[in-house]
Amino acid sequence: MGYSAAEQSALLRVAYASIAAGLLTGKPLTINAADYPSPLTEKRASFVTLTQDRVLRGCIGSLEACRMLVEDVARNAFAAAFRDPRFPPLEQQELGALDIAVSVLGSPEPVVFASEQELLAGLQPGIDGLILQEQDKRGTFLPSVWESLPRPEDFLNHLKMKAGLPVGYWSRSVRVWRYTTESFSAPARQAGRSADPGLSAG
Repeated sequence: MGYSAAEQSALLRVAYASIAAGLLTGKPLTINAADYPSPLTEKRASFVTLTQDRVLRGCIGSLEACRMLVEDVARNAFAAAFRDPRFPPLEQQELGALDIAVSVLGSPEPVVFASEQELLAGLQPGIDGLILQEQDKRGTFLPSVWESLPRPEDFLNHLKMKAGLPVGYWSRSVRVWRYTTESFSAPARQAGRSADPGLSAG
């Protein structure tokens, strides 16, 4: 991937503007592909994470690249602010205190393992994002989660819980994929400072 500083700023600006649009209109930002450079209009999956004083305030993302990156960021920023079921919808007075992080996902690759111990031994703390699936249950952790769960055993156990599985659960049908991310962040005030007044919500 390797996004330039200008492209990173543009994505953070879009995330901020989509949240601001949501507060005004109840809808995410409308994206015009012609307004953005080609790297931002390629199909990519992303996550947008919102924090306040380093405490999570919302995180929503996509695991599959099904739309333009810039549109994916706009929709995920809106969803992180207003649709994360773990939190109440964001209110106007909270916007200025947010930190906004955008993570662009690389393509997930299946992890081959014969046992849970072999899976744990092959994990790369701080590098791997993981998707875990067991039948209709699925969960993911971004690589940034290693900061709070640095031990592979804890990382995997919490991921099981996120997927709706018991901590001690294991079966031969468990499937895991790994991916990397390119992540960048900024305080909301900084991200919104250069917001384009021509961007519209709809």
